[in-house]
Amino acid sequence: MRLLRGTRRSVTDIASNFRMSRPAVSKHLRQLRDAGLVATHQEGVTVMCELNARPLRVVRDWVHDYETFWTESLESLKDFVEENP
Repeated sequence: MRLLRGTRRSVTDIASNFRMSRPAVSKHLRQLRDAGLVATHQEGVTVMCELNARPLRVVRDWVHDYETFWTESLESLKDFVEENP
């Protein structure tokens, strides 16, 4: 996914960055596509891939909400413990 940040790449170009077969890379890309994280487009005989970061942003926002909750809760607990030895 890092390879696709900010740019579109062909499956062949992506596969050249890994020590595994092109079919294995294609399988991983298919799984990412099925998860909605990668979009593919046919350009002639070349399959181009691009990152779809929207689902990751949803997860980031969800985690951020819980991070804020727990940070505030832990700070409140710390204050309580320090005030009530």
